[in-house]
Amino acid sequence: MAEQHLKEEGTGSELLFQGNFLHARRDTVRLPDGHSATREYIVHPGAVVVVPLLDDGRVVLERQYRYPVAQVMTEFPAGKLDAGEDPLRCGQRELLEETGYTAAEWAYAGKMHLAVAYSTEIIHIFFARGLSLGDRQLDHGEFLDVFAATPDQLARWCQDGTVTDAKTLTCTLWLQNVLSGAWALDWQAAAPHGTAR
Repeated sequence: MAEQHLKEEGTGSELLFQGNFLHARRDTVRLPDGHSATREYIVHPGAVVVVPLLDDGRVVLERQYRYPVAQVMTEFPAGKLDAGEDPLRCGQRELLEETGYTAAEWAYAGKMHLAVAYSTEIIHIFFARGLSLGDRQLDHGEFLDVFAATPDQLARWCQDGTVTDAKTLTCTLWLQNVLSGAWALDWQAAAPHGTAR
C-alpha cells in the first residue's frame, strides 16, 4: 500500500529528559502537506513478554504493584532489554528471575508496539513450555506474586476488567489462537546453557 502521502519528516530534535532508562524527546516534523508540527515521545529500549505454558494447561502469571497507575496488576512475566541484549536471552532471564522457571522450548510469536502515539517501545512476545521450577532471582526492590491460571480464567479476567495490562491482553489473544490451532508457533529447543538453538 502507498504510504508516502502519510509520512512525516523529522527536521529537528530536542532532548527534554534523560532518566535511568527512559528519555523524553520533542521533535519538529514536516507534515505531508508541508506544515510543521511537534511530536513529544518517550524513547524506550524495548522489552520482552513471556507466555509460560505449564504441562497441565495453565499459564504462569504475576501480580505486581505498578506505581504509575497505583494498583496491583495481573501480567505475564516481562522485562526491559538491556543494551544490546538478544530478546530471547532477555525472555529467558526475566522468566527465571521473576518466576523461577526455566523452559525446555521457546517460540517467538512476534512483536507489538505498546503505545505508538508517544513511545518507541517494542515488546517481543515469546512462548515457553517444558517448564522446570527453581529459585526466583528477583531484582533488588522487586516484589511480585507468581501464580497459575487456566486460559479460560485469564480470558474471563480480560473480559471483566481484572486484567487491563496491554501486553497481557495482547498475549491472551495470541494464546487463544495458538491453543485453537489458528496460529502456529515455531518451537525451538533451548540449548544446554539456556539459549535457544
